[in-house]
Amino acid sequence: MAEKILILDDDKDIADILEIYLSNENFEIYKYNYAKEALVAINNIKFDLAMLDIMLPEVNGFDICREIRTKYNYPILMISAKDASVDKIKGFTLGADDYITKPFDPLEVVVRVKAQIRRYKKYNTNYSENNADTIEYLGLMLDLKRYACFLNGKMLNLTPTEFKIVRVLLENKGKTISSEQIFSEIWSEEEYLEKNNTITVHVRNIRNKMGETIDHPRYIKTVWGIGYRIE
Repeated sequence: MAEKILILDDDKDIADILEIYLSNENFEIYKYNYAKEALVAINNIKFDLAMLDIMLPEVNGFDICREIRTKYNYPILMISAKDASVDKIKGFTLGADDYITKPFDPLEVVVRVKAQIRRYKKYNTNYSENNADTIEYLGLMLDLKRYACFLNGKMLNLTPTEFKIVRVLLENKGKTISSEQIFSEIWSEEEYLEKNNTITVHVRNIRNKMGETIDHPRYIKTVWGIGYRIE
């Protein structure tokens, strides 16, 4: 079954280009130019990935991203004509997994889309190295089949990227993992953002959802100048 991709961009030419290239890769495309139409689809169709333009005439892409994250964990790629760090940080904070700046190379976008879906499906269905369906530590539990994270029995609404970061740290429990190592584990060939800042934003979001502070974390601890560790 073909993966379903939502494209929301008020620029019809860009939306058409994305549709052509992604359709050629056998993805099932749902293309919208208006947020209202896209929201109806989001609530009625099980997507595998969403691509959201930030600048829309009715609402902005950040609002749509926020709405998706209240219900779903599939990857979100933000599209913008701006390359400002503040927009990237805001997108990641709201739960986005990637950021594409216009003008872009459609072939590169295809690679990023494939990578995000591949990793989403991998972490959603595969066993860990010891063939367990779950990874548990001090009340923190990752359900690898359901792609869900629980803390003391309460489900945390982690994004796919946040889930992957927690998994990498849990699978290397007791070891300090650098931001570069985490980045390469999750994104590998997509070297397109400032690694340290990107990982820092995601870790901060994870801590917030866990109810932790940077000064007294129980789970994800910062090893200053090196990286992060769960011990």
